Amino acid sequence: MAQLLRVQNFTVSGDGIAAGEDQTLERPFGHAEPERLFSWAGATASWPMRTDPGGSRGLDDYFTRDFDRNIGAEIMGRNKFGPQRGPWPDHAWRGWWGDEPPFRTPVFVMTHHERPSFTLSDTTFHFVGGDPAAVLAQAREAAQGKDVRLGGGVTTIREFLDADLVDALHVVVSPVKLGTGLRLWDSPDELLDRFHLEAVPSPSGVTHHLFWRK
Repeated sequence: MAQLLRVQNFTVSGDGIAAGEDQTLERPFGHAEPERLFSWAGATASWPMRTDPGGSRGLDDYFTRDFDRNIGAEIMGRNKFGPQRGPWPDHAWRGWWGDEPPFRTPVFVMTHHERPSFTLSDTTFHFVGGDPAAVLAQAREAAQGKDVRLGGGVTTIREFLDADLVDALHVVVSPVKLGTGLRLWDSPDELLDRFHLEAVPSPSGVTHHLFWRK
C-alpha cells in the first residue's frame, strides 16, 4: 500500500486564512485568535489537551480521533515549530508543546538553519534543509510504511501543493473571517483540477473539506 502524504485537521477561516500576521512567542497565530478558529476541536471528547471529562461526540470528534491514525512521521515548517527567524540564538527553544508533544512520531522541521535533533517523550524533532521532495523522502523512510502527516503551517502546505506531493487533505473551514494573514486559498475550488472534494457541514458551524487525488 502506498504511503500517503496527508493534511489533517488543518483549520482556516471562512476567507481562507490559516494564521494571522505578526507571530510572536505569546501569539503563535499572530493576530488570529486560535480559540475562534479551533473551538470545534477543543470542544470534542477526543481533544488531546482536554483536562476535564466530557466533550462532544459525532463528526468533529471523529476527525479529532483520526489525527494519529496510520501516521508514522510529520513534516512541519519552522514557523509551526517556533517564532524565531534566522540562525538559532541558542538551542533552548523546544517547541510550543511542552515536555509531551502531541505528535508521537519523528517530526521533520524544514529550516534553512539546521540544528541537532532532540527527543521529548515519544517525539523526536529533526531539523532538515532541502526541497519538499527531499524532506518527504526522509519522512517516508522514518514512517516505516505508514503515512506522513503534513502539519503546516500554511506556507509549508502551499509549497507541497505547488510541488504536487500532497495525496489527501482535510481542511476545516471555520465561519469566522480574519481579513488579513497567511492564506491557504481564495476558494477551495482552486484545488479541483487535481483533487476530488466532498464538503461536509458540522453542527458546530464548521465545514469539513475532504480532498483526495483524482
